[in-house]
Amino acid sequence: MNVQSNVSRYSEGFDLPVRGDTITADRYISREYMELENKNLWPRVWHLGGMVAELEEEGDFVRHNIGKESVIMVRQADGSIKAFYNTCPHRGNRLILGDVGGGERITCGYHNWQFSPDGVLVKAQDPDDFPGGDPCGKVKLSEILCDTWGPFVFYCMDLDAKPLLEWLSPLPERLKGYGLGNWVRVMNLSADANFNWKIIRDNFNESYHLPTIHPELATFINDGLPDTLFEMYETGHNSMWMKGHQATTRNEALQTGEVPSPLDDIARAWGVDPAPFKGHTGDIRQAIIEAKRRLGPGRGYKNYVDMSDQQLVDYFHCTFFPNLTLTMSPEQCQILRTEPHPTDPEKCVFQHWILVPPVEGMKEVDSPIGKLPLAWAENRHSVYGDGQSLGFVADQDLSIGTSQQQGLNSRGFKGCMLTYQEKRIQRFHELLDDYVHGIV
Repeated sequence: MNVQSNVSRYSEGFDLPVRGDTITADRYISREYMELENKNLWPRVWHLGGMVAELEEEGDFVRHNIGKESVIMVRQADGSIKAFYNTCPHRGNRLILGDVGGGERITCGYHNWQFSPDGVLVKAQDPDDFPGGDPCGKVKLSEILCDTWGPFVFYCMDLDAKPLLEWLSPLPERLKGYGLGNWVRVMNLSADANFNWKIIRDNFNESYHLPTIHPELATFINDGLPDTLFEMYETGHNSMWMKGHQATTRNEALQTGEVPSPLDDIARAWGVDPAPFKGHTGDIRQAIIEAKRRLGPGRGYKNYVDMSDQQLVDYFHCTFFPNLTLTMSPEQCQILRTEPHPTDPEKCVFQHWILVPPVEGMKEVDSPIGKLPLAWAENRHSVYGDGQSLGFVADQDLSIGTSQQQGLNSRGFKGCMLTYQEKRIQRFHELLDDYVHGIV
């Protein structure tokens, strides 16, 4: 790509330089690159481990696996949360096999060693039969960094890492108005997929694919390039604002005709008659903003008062380096994440969560897989392509992953050739290379 470009659609001050390194196929297919990631990337970044709401009482835990590693986060007596490697110091057996749970003790299923929630060994079989004497009260689980942001629990294996909020900056401040702290996770899906974890990361670092892969979104999300705003941050994260409640400016007929479906029904749901907006459909966005301001709090959306007009109707797509995406709309937060397969560089695990605000009196909510109860959902895991939907838009994104993985194995692929609007992909891979080769 032309690294000399100064692309105006990037926010002023957030159009960071790139070197123009060739993005080659080896990072998607080779075990050598995967091992460099395992050694130099995953141990050094903050990971989303679970939800604060899963850890209500002392001893409650949530487990998170990343590649071959496994970590447990445990609620403490003082209300804090600690994170430990999920391995018994006796002989290395994994302590916790389930996703969530709780109890007074963390118990190893091999020899019944028991640990208190703060990771201290409190019971061992034949405690006097050790050369160093009774290990109880002395041996501890290996602890790592743990912190929270909003409703989320994060951990990091690098004890010298930046504090969580500094690592996530500036996105927590940008997202503050949504009031995510008490939102409910109503959908929790994951699937094994046949492509490298970075394929979907690339996909979420650009909107270039929307007209081809998600054409139905064009009737209520404006994916027109001049109307889309990109930002890249010094921390390695980036974001994209797309105008919602407005049809794409790529299609003139959608601007000059009648308000298209489902945007017309969205307008009616907020008491806005779409008929007067025929011929100037883009103006309905402002009418919906005004209606939401007027009607939202009375309908239970207490968080509207702290949102900007932009947040009330638009889509804020935040990509956290290296593998976490959070897409915000005023009534829904999507978490989309790809994580490495433990041993195969050409496979990954894809995860899709939906969070919604707890609106009083609301029993069910719209989701990418249809109506769902407004209640906490446990994980449902599948293999992509087995018939279980991961959400209609996510299904479309994943559908291209396998064929792209196959194409990346071709001798004919010489490296990515990117547009200016895909500059976030370029920066992602350059930062990734710096991590895996020990430059940062």
